[in-house]
Amino acid sequence: MWTNFFRLRLFCCLLAVLMVVVLVINVTQVEYLDHETVSATFIDSSGQFVSPQVSGISRNPYCGYEHQTLSSRERMEENSLLAALQWQVPDVGPVPFLKSTDPSSSYFVILNSAAFFKVGSQLEVLVHVQDFQRKPKKYGGDYLQARIHSPKLQAGAVGRVVDYQNGFYKVFFTLLWPGKVKVSISLVHPSEGIRVLQHLQEEKPDRVYFKSLFRSGRISETTECNVCLPRSLPLCNFTDLYTGEPWFCFKPKKLPCSSRINHFKGGYLKGLLTAAENAFFQSGVNIKMPVNSSGPDWVTVIPRRMQETNNFDLSQGSGTFPSGYYYRDQWRPRRFKMRQFNDPDNVTECLQRKVVYLFGDSTIRQWFEYLTTFVPDLVEFNLGSPKNVGPFLAVDQKHNILLRYRCHGPPIRFTTVFSNELRYVANELNGIVGGKNTVVAIAVWSHFSTFPLEVYIRRLRNIRRAVVQLLDRSPKTIVVIRTANAQELGPEVSLFNSDWYNFQLDTILRKMFSGVGVYLVDAWEMTLAHYLPHKLHPDEVIVKNQLDMFLSFVCPVET
Repeated sequence: MWTNFFRLRLFCCLLAVLMVVVLVINVTQVEYLDHETVSATFIDSSGQFVSPQVSGISRNPYCGYEHQTLSSRERMEENSLLAALQWQVPDVGPVPFLKSTDPSSSYFVILNSAAFFKVGSQLEVLVHVQDFQRKPKKYGGDYLQARIHSPKLQAGAVGRVVDYQNGFYKVFFTLLWPGKVKVSISLVHPSEGIRVLQHLQEEKPDRVYFKSLFRSGRISETTECNVCLPRSLPLCNFTDLYTGEPWFCFKPKKLPCSSRINHFKGGYLKGLLTAAENAFFQSGVNIKMPVNSSGPDWVTVIPRRMQETNNFDLSQGSGTFPSGYYYRDQWRPRRFKMRQFNDPDNVTECLQRKVVYLFGDSTIRQWFEYLTTFVPDLVEFNLGSPKNVGPFLAVDQKHNILLRYRCHGPPIRFTTVFSNELRYVANELNGIVGGKNTVVAIAVWSHFSTFPLEVYIRRLRNIRRAVVQLLDRSPKTIVVIRTANAQELGPEVSLFNSDWYNFQLDTILRKMFSGVGVYLVDAWEMTLAHYLPHKLHPDEVIVKNQLDMFLSFVCPVET
């Protein structure tokens, strides 16, 4: 009997030890997956951890944008977007600076010149680019911007550029107002510079780097963070559990990943280009330089007769390019009648009893700053948030108006954002009930310019899904998307925030939100068409026109 009892005790002890071992292994594994070392794993688009052996991944398995699990429809859409954005730059091998595009040697000529044009007519301009030896170029790929304008009328509109891949470009304008109309063409980047930007976009997505501070008691450490990080060191995994948006930091040596307290921009990588490549990015030489005309650079436009004007107005609703134009410094969309909110009382009347959410980067934070400055009764409530970061809150108690601003989740190049304030727009949208008194405005683009396009497509896919769900449960909710805009460029800024990068993001945004049921504030055309210099944060007159358009969506003209 005692022998059997001893055997039973021994068996129970062994079983207890085995259970403890299994428990320790499981706890360790859970801690490993919970924001700890991910040197041998990555997260797919559904938020699941996938083994690189199972996925057949050969490089950078921590880069979520390279290995997303997409449905067939999502994969088809992504492939279509990437194909539409294929910039045709021929692989002609290394090109010396003297054989690159020279804007001062290039020229344009008005093709369908006439004594006068009527409002609504098409104007065609041919651009011929040449190199610094004044020899015609035989291939395309240059990035041009074009507009027509009448300085005395404070009028302007953009043109559509077509690349014939042989050194010739054709620009199409719609003449939208009467008077003397001048043509302006600018070379933003030569094709040789575009090839460099393409290489940086695909091979150097970490050229803007980020950091986070980890702290516990008296111990603090700062490590580098990004969408992708090398596997040479252990990583903290901060991938969002709901959207699957990837984000990683190098693991602190002495602290756990859970001790992260903030996020901030670390800086910009230097020495990205060779001396030969630097030659393609020179201020005053080949960055946003005007192309001169060969012959007249202006035409005379006369008004249409009344019957013709009525027919022309009917055609404006068809969505033809451009989306609008300036006249007397006021933006005139071609698809609908935009109101002018020149008095603070007009804004108050429009927003009365409404909750307005502004999500995104600093370009939509400008809307918050404009409204709180322009409308006296809209008083900002001090939340103690870092300057220019947020979140921000303004209240008009008398008229029951609530205005909120919150920045989007990483990547974001702000100074310091507390970890608990790093929110993804899609998650914030999922927390909004919505309704006829709810207004949402979103601007997400500027901080994605250094990454491969798949990163931006993924972010917009998550936001779009949340927008669709919001409109499904509350169809009367107003959702407005602010597009990207052009900005000032120098040699260094071009490598990180080039208009060419932002043009791609803008194109993706328009395509992905087409037909979703949202309104679009065309900040891209509103900056290109205006006479003021391009800025990342446009001047007040442009911001006012953006807000007038936004408020016109919220409170349209009664018909």
